[in-house]
Amino acid sequence: MTNNKDAGVTGAAEFVGSTLGNTVGSVSRTVGSVTGTATRGVGDVVTSATGQYGKPIGDAVGSIGTGVESGAHRIGKGAEDIGHGKNPGRTF
Repeated sequence: MTNNKDAGVTGAAEFVGSTLGNTVGSVSRTVGSVTGTATRGVGDVVTSATGQYGKPIGDAVGSIGTGVESGAHRIGKGAEDIGHGKNPGRTF
């Protein structure tokens, strides 16, 4: 016999967890995408403005942006997985 009071509380907690996980996941992915794109843009500007001499610096800045974006996407996926009741485990 299931206690309806407990079922209601559990359902509410799952709804809040799902909503929170999906929100955090979406925000993380968006911030990561914007930051990654902007940082790669700065790297491209450095490379364009300085030519071959600044290319290693521009490439490094662009790579940092790609790393930030990748990390934020992984965090976002983990948060969304938790929101869906999945155990994301180790994804790296």
